[in-house]
Amino acid sequence: MAASQASLLLQKQLKDLCKKPVDGFSAGLVDENNVFEWSVSIMGPPDTLYEGGFFSAIMSFPQNYPLSPPTVRFTTEVWHPNVYPDGKVCISILHPPGDDPNGYELATERWSPVHTPFCSSELLIVSWMRMSDRRDMHMVESIVLSIISMLSSPNDESPANVDAAKQWRDSKEEFRKRVSRCVRKSQELL
Repeated sequence: MAASQASLLLQKQLKDLCKKPVDGFSAGLVDENNVFEWSVSIMGPPDTLYEGGFFSAIMSFPQNYPLSPPTVRFTTEVWHPNVYPDGKVCISILHPPGDDPNGYELATERWSPVHTPFCSSELLIVSWMRMSDRRDMHMVESIVLSIISMLSSPNDESPANVDAAKQWRDSKEEFRKRVSRCVRKSQELL
């Protein structure tokens, strides 16, 4: 039951994004028969090292979405402290709800589905669907905008890519050159 509700919610969110596109990214299904896997294209934000880049990613939603967050993995090379070498994005909004076992982030910074103590998962998902126009919800748009923000402001305090974080801190010019190569490669893939 929860998977079918999650499917309806994702269909609605995709439809809403198609009706009201957001600057900086586009999204669609990887396979028309699977609403749980999206292809996302992110434009490098203006006035950043990533400006001019076109970065592709796969956003995979769990069957119990929105109770659990999706995962996002870049399929084009992205050199960034908050992107693992395999392309997986590491930002608070994509971390499971609750306290951080490592103590780096507050529970309020992590994925936080709307719920009340008396709410079943099916009722929660239906409530999400009714409130999906609210801007404070962790929906696809919020996730992608957080990723765009991440590109603008790397967090090297708890990096996913230690080498990128070290280069960001200690050798900005080398970091800039590496990112420029990623931007050029992304443009060549168009």
